[in-house]
This record gives sequence, C-alpha cells and structure tokens, in this order.
Amino acid sequence: MTSVTEKVGGPRIASGPRPSSHFAGKPRHGETIIKAILRVAAIATVLTTVGILIALFTPALSFFAEVPVWEFLFGTRWAPRFADASFGVLPLVTATLWTTGIALVVAVPFGLGAAILLSEYAKPNVRKVLKPLLEILAGVPTVVYGFFALQFVQATVFREWLELPTGAFSVLAAGLVMGVMIIPTVASISEDAMSAVPTAMRQGSAALGANRMQTTLRVVFPAALSGIVAAIVLGISRAVGETMIVAIAAGNQARIVSNPLEQGQTMTGFIANAALGDSRVGSLEYNTLFAVGLLLFVITLAINFISIRVVRRYREWTDPVL
Repeated sequence: MTSVTEKVGGPRIASGPRPSSHFAGKPRHGETIIKAILRVAAIATVLTTVGILIALFTPALSFFAEVPVWEFLFGTRWAPRFADASFGVLPLVTATLWTTGIALVVAVPFGLGAAILLSEYAKPNVRKVLKPLLEILAGVPTVVYGFFALQFVQATVFREWLELPTGAFSVLAAGLVMGVMIIPTVASISEDAMSAVPTAMRQGSAALGANRMQTTLRVVFPAALSGIVAAIVLGISRAVGETMIVAIAAGNQARIVSNPLEQGQTMTGFIANAALGDSRVGSLEYNTLFAVGLLLFVITLAINFISIRVVRRYREWTDPVL
C-alpha cells in the first residue's frame, strides 16, 4: 500500500494530486471586458491622431498649393494680412524657440532639483506636504500666468525695478513665467520615476562608499532616465504648445527675435490671434492657421522622436554597467 506522503531526501512531500484552482476553467468576464476597453482606448487614440493629421493636412495642402514650401520655411517676413503678403514663418519660429528655451532653463534645473529633494532627501511626512503644494502650480489657469508675466514680471520687475531697456512685451517675461508653469510637470514625473528605482540599488551604492548625492547622480538618475526624459519632453511640448502666456506677454509683432527683451509672436500666439479674426473660411489667410499648426505638430513629433533615440542610445551605454 502506497502512503500519501513519502520521505525524499529529508522533508516529507505530498505525492497526491494537486487541488484544482477555484477559477480554473471558468470564464473571466471582467478581464475580457477590461481588455476590450483598453483595446478601444488604444484604437481611439490612434484614430484621434489620424483625425488631427487629416484636419491639418487638407487646408495646409491648399495653402502650399499657392505658397512654396521653401518660402514658408525659410522666409524672414511674416505678414499674411497685408496687401504685399509674405508668408515666411521664421519670425514665429524664432520667438517660439526663445520662449521654449527660456522656459526650459527655468523648469529643468528647478524641476529636477525639486524631484531630487522629494525623492532622495525629504522624509515621507514632508513629501506628503510638499508634493501637493508643488502641484498646485499646475492647476493655476494659464491666463493668470499670462497676466502675471505682463503686469508684474514685465512691467514691475523688468521696467521699474531692473530698469531694463524693454517695451510693454518681451519673450523673456513670457519664457520665465512659462518655465514656472512647467516646473510641477517636470518635478512630479521625475520624482515618480526616481522613487520607482529599487532601494537595493541605493543600498548597494552606499555599501561601495558613495554618498547620497553620488548615488543620486550615478545610480538613480541613469535608472530613472526614461521617466526623467519623458518629463522633460512633456515640458518641452507644453512650452511649444502654450498659447495664453505668449499671446498675452510675448507680444503680437512677428519679427526675427535676436534679443530676449524684444517682443515677438510665437506660432501658438499667431494661431490664437488669427483664429479670432474675420478671415474667410477657405481663403489663403485662413489656411495659414493650418500650415502653422502642421509645422507645430511636426516640431513636436521631431522632439519626441529625438528623445526616444537618446534614451535608447543611453540605455545601450549604461545597461552593461548596471
């Protein structure tokens, strides 16, 4: 007679049949529904992107049928409403680059610094208080930021306190305030990515004699690089696509900006101002909105593509070390 259990090398191991799972063979309707919802959400996202492209391409193609692409991309004069109309988009691009660059100079250092503080230095009770306070900045309406840049930063700080040679508008004021607006985005996503790094990696670095800052820069940062880059890219996308701040504080004079104290019209600022005009639907002036919007879409797509390539290349260098 064979016993139910037998001794194999020490411990007694049951040799009888394993009990079947309570869920074995049963249909999992909840999981099927969740998969269907996720599939619909993914398809809807793709279709939305395709719809945006179609909505931009159709009027933009009508625009480029009358205006050469090279004239649009490399022209230095933007005056679509004048009798001697000119459609060189470089003035809008330079103003956009100025405001975006200034915003990143503010947002990236302060955002990553806040993320390091919250993730590596702050105690849990302090983090619970500081992070919601930081994220409050993301909830402030952009029109409020715009008037703050115009009335306080430009008029009071630049003209009265610092007595800088600037007018009523400047891309510097718009860029600085836009950077403050982006800080919560960079800080929050970067902090989440850094907090997700396993504690064992920090402990191993400390065991090798590294201090906390060395561990943060040489261990935590490379491990959380994808999340940090995603935060910076999202910040760039927000800066490039921001409308109200630049429409209010940067000015509406389209010209090549060579000094941050000058005013300039960005691509989103032009779209906001032109959309409020009385351009006839289907006219060349009306189609300029879609041509500029398409260029804005292409720039954002290029930024995302470059960031993905950078992350993949950096992982190829660091993964063997890690």
